[in-house]
Amino acid sequence: MSTARARYFEDFAPGARFESATLTLTEALIVEYARFYDPQVFHTDPEAAKATVYGGLIASGLQTIGIAFKLFFETGVLAACSLGSPGLDEIRWKVPVRPGDTLRVVAEVLETRPSTSKPDRGMVRILFTTLNQRGETVTTLIGNQICRRRPL
Repeated sequence: MSTARARYFEDFAPGARFESATLTLTEALIVEYARFYDPQVFHTDPEAAKATVYGGLIASGLQTIGIAFKLFFETGVLAACSLGSPGLDEIRWKVPVRPGDTLRVVAEVLETRPSTSKPDRGMVRILFTTLNQRGETVTTLIGNQICRRRPL
């Protein structure tokens, strides 16, 4: 992870956008994740998945969210300031993710709010949009990121 582009709370402004690198999902990666965390047949069994409403294997939505966070955090944008998150809002799965899909994340700052009780931090609300190689939105969610303020 590079910290060259790391920011602090004060460096975020509504409308700021960040884009991640890409990651291509393999069948093995989808199945391995699902067998442990989301063992539904359309995530774990490529043959049986053909008979489901999805017509084939798809990645778990939870895996897609995890990949989105991985890709975004690898940008280094939060390397200096992340203090975690109190939660996510408005999670939506728009298009199934399939083996061979290449994902990337576009993150847009929606709002910033300094903490009224803890002056060393603030909240940054970020819209995460995960796109596949065709530019289709596969997942959206709003992350509430607690960010450290710039040290004096």
